[in-house]
Amino acid sequence: MSFQTYLDNIQTKTGQSPDALKARAIGKGLADPAGLAPGVKATALIDWLKADFGLGHGHAMAIVAWIKGKRN
Repeated sequence: MSFQTYLDNIQTKTGQSPDALKARAIGKGLADPAGLAPGVKATALIDWLKADFGLGHGHAMAIVAWIKGKRN
C-alpha cells in the first residue's frame, strides 16, 4: 500500500485530513509546526490516534510520518 493510500484511508475512516490531525496534535501539545513536540515520543502520538480515532498501528505511523514531514 502506498503512503498516499494510507493517508486517503485515514481521511475516509476519521473524516480528518492529515493536516487536520496534525493541527489537533499541535493543539494537544503532541506536535509543533516542525514535527513532534520536544520530549514527545512517537508512541504518545500513536496511542492518541488509536484511542481517539480508532486507527491501527500502521495508519497511526503514517500520521506520525506526515507530522515529521514525509510527503510521498
